[in-house]
Amino acid sequence: MHGEYKVPGGKLVVVDLDVDEGALRNVRVAGDFFLEPDDALLDIDRALEGADAGLTAPQLAARIDAALPAGTVMFGFSSEAVGIAVRRALANATDWHHYDWQLVHTGPQSPALHMALDEVLTAEVAAGRRAPTLRVWEWGSPAVVIGSFQSLRNEVDPEGAARHGMTVVRRISGGGAMFIEPGNTITYSLSVPEALVQGLSFADSYAYLDDWVLGALDGMGVKAWYQPLNDIATEAGKIAGAAQKRLVAGNGAVLHHVTMAYDIDADKMTDVLRIGREKLSDKGTKSAKKRVDPLRRQTGLPRAEVIERMIGTFRGRYGLTDGAVTSEELARAEELAATKFSTEEWTARVP
Repeated sequence: MHGEYKVPGGKLVVVDLDVDEGALRNVRVAGDFFLEPDDALLDIDRALEGADAGLTAPQLAARIDAALPAGTVMFGFSSEAVGIAVRRALANATDWHHYDWQLVHTGPQSPALHMALDEVLTAEVAAGRRAPTLRVWEWGSPAVVIGSFQSLRNEVDPEGAARHGMTVVRRISGGGAMFIEPGNTITYSLSVPEALVQGLSFADSYAYLDDWVLGALDGMGVKAWYQPLNDIATEAGKIAGAAQKRLVAGNGAVLHHVTMAYDIDADKMTDVLRIGREKLSDKGTKSAKKRVDPLRRQTGLPRAEVIERMIGTFRGRYGLTDGAVTSEELARAEELAATKFSTEEWTARVP
């Protein structure tokens, strides 16, 4: 069995192993990480040899930590990263390079249609009819997108939304409200086979699926990191939030989407969103206006160039072919946008 895990912002860990009568055998750990002393690599292998194949990544990490000599330095990886690589080997997880990735980047769409396209394209990936897809959104109108489980009345001021021409829609993933202005927002979705995140915890999958974005930001001079569970942050503040939805039909698929603030009208945002003190209490700030620090200021680049560089980073790492939404997919999405995502029944399902 073979498993790989690229540590977000770090190095690649590779594990090859066999399983015999429920125990790990012939364990070999490798990667492009740094480790001192050299012999500590053999200590890691020996710590995993004979371990119960049912142990979790933290339990495997504990075995490794107990076996390492005092003063061991692990740079670019950790004992838990090795445990995750083992779990991915046992789960027959796939790697980014196992797939022919497709890019979908079309003209502006309505908020409801964007919600529907996410559901339809991810279902197509689960069914095996579509390649794993990176979809970069263009917004046709301003919107507030609330999470699947959020209370509509608690999140959105209807008078403020109407005053600023904001359409309110609910997405299928959890998480918080997104304040959208077409020229000020960068949004993308990943529709990926479930096998890509096998062996990862729910929390680890977020950072794993966005590691390429951190690389793209670094190339633009922005030092960013994942702030658990689902924020991408810099020293200046939050710049993006992620959300996920798991589909179990077919072979299973994961919808992972991210909204990034290229620029933001903070006064308008606080007029539309009801952002309470409790929401801000764990963000290290007393003002909603200071929660988000836009990419425009941090990069100094036009929005289109930021998107181009992000796409270029993804293509350079994993390969990416230009694609499109098929006529059948679009027809299903348009129907879903009308019958589900534009309806009061769905939008106010949590009043």
